[in-house]
Amino acid sequence: MRARDLAVEYETVGLDSDALEAARSMAQQRLPAVLVVDAEGAPRAILPATQMIKILVPGYVIDAPALAAVVDERHADRLCAALRGRTVRDCLSQTTPPPVVAAPDDTALEIAAQMARTRSPLVAVVEKDKAGGRLLGVITASHLLERLLAAGSA
Repeated sequence: MRARDLAVEYETVGLDSDALEAARSMAQQRLPAVLVVDAEGAPRAILPATQMIKILVPGYVIDAPALAAVVDERHADRLCAALRGRTVRDCLSQTTPPPVVAAPDDTALEIAAQMARTRSPLVAVVEKDKAGGRLLGVITASHLLERLLAAGSA
C-alpha cells in the first residue's frame, strides 16, 4: 500500500477561515482535526479538535479542573463565544508543528512510523512539482489502522 492509494479527500480550511465555522465542521463531520492550508492549497498545519476545545474552555477552568463542576450549563453554553471573530490562524498555537507530509510513493509502514513519531492524527499526501506541491489527499490514523488490520488479517 502506497500513500497515493491510501489518501482520501479530507476537510481543509484556510489560515484566514472563520474559526467557529471550522469548529462546526469538525463537530458535524466528527473529525479529529482539520488540515490547514495556505492560499495556494499547500498544507501549513494540523488543527486538532482538542485545540479548539482548549480555546473554548476558560483558562481558569483548565488551571483548576474542579471549577468545571460548578459552572452551570447556562454558562457552558456560552463557551463558543470564544471562537467568534477569530480565524483559524488565531487558533493555532505558537508551538503548532508543521503538518506531517508523505510523498505519494511512501509505504504504509513509513506513514505509520511518521504518525507514531509525531502523534499526528493526519498525514497530508503531497506530490512535489515545480510550483511547490499539490495536495493529493489525507491519510487519517483510523483509516491507516483499518487498512493495516485488514492486511494483517488476510
